[in-house]
Amino acid sequence: MDLSPEHLRWSLLQLILLVASIGLHEFGHAWVADLRGDPLPRLQGRVTLNPFAHADPIGTLLIPGIMIFFNPGFGLIGWGKPVQISLPNPATRRMDDILITLAGPAMNLVLCLVLAFIGVVMDVSWAHPETHNLGKFLVYGMLMNVGLLCFNLIPIPPLDGSRVLYRLGVYSLEFFTMLSRYSFIILIILINLPGFGRMIWTLESLILTPILDVVPVGFQELFVRVLRG
Repeated sequence: MDLSPEHLRWSLLQLILLVASIGLHEFGHAWVADLRGDPLPRLQGRVTLNPFAHADPIGTLLIPGIMIFFNPGFGLIGWGKPVQISLPNPATRRMDDILITLAGPAMNLVLCLVLAFIGVVMDVSWAHPETHNLGKFLVYGMLMNVGLLCFNLIPIPPLDGSRVLYRLGVYSLEFFTMLSRYSFIILIILINLPGFGRMIWTLESLILTPILDVVPVGFQELFVRVLRG
């Protein structure tokens, strides 16, 4: 167990990034629901960028905190407080639900792009040692948000991908309900399978590659070095 000040500092920064990233994901759901005329998220105080309005004490803070600080050797898992929706318009209910569902992962993509933009503006580069800490923070944030994006598209409840497939008619209500009963166990097993990790990384790479292609070479090199540890 590493309890050095450096490890504790970066662990705390990663936890802060995770809380902010999960909060933005849930805000995306609430914001688009509000735009689509659903009053429930605003009534419950969820149309806000305050990450603690979307944090689950166990899933956003306790479990991820233990995993980040103590590194027990299995995959990181975390979740936010789900945004409740009422979908009041029957005529647009199906499309509303799809757009609301996809808004969460979309927000993680937006945050990844924003962090990359900050890196370009601040000229973070492996050739500039004074920018290494900022660059490392930005890279952690980019990787975390792309990870959240890809993970949430997995078609297993309660992840967003499964709800999209249900609304598109790929999953029947009976199958969706049955899958929901065993989803937590399935996910715990999946995230600790080496092949699953490689699959997720392949998806992440497809998203990160075009982003890195347009940033300066120095930022690309710093990104690779942080990624390799």
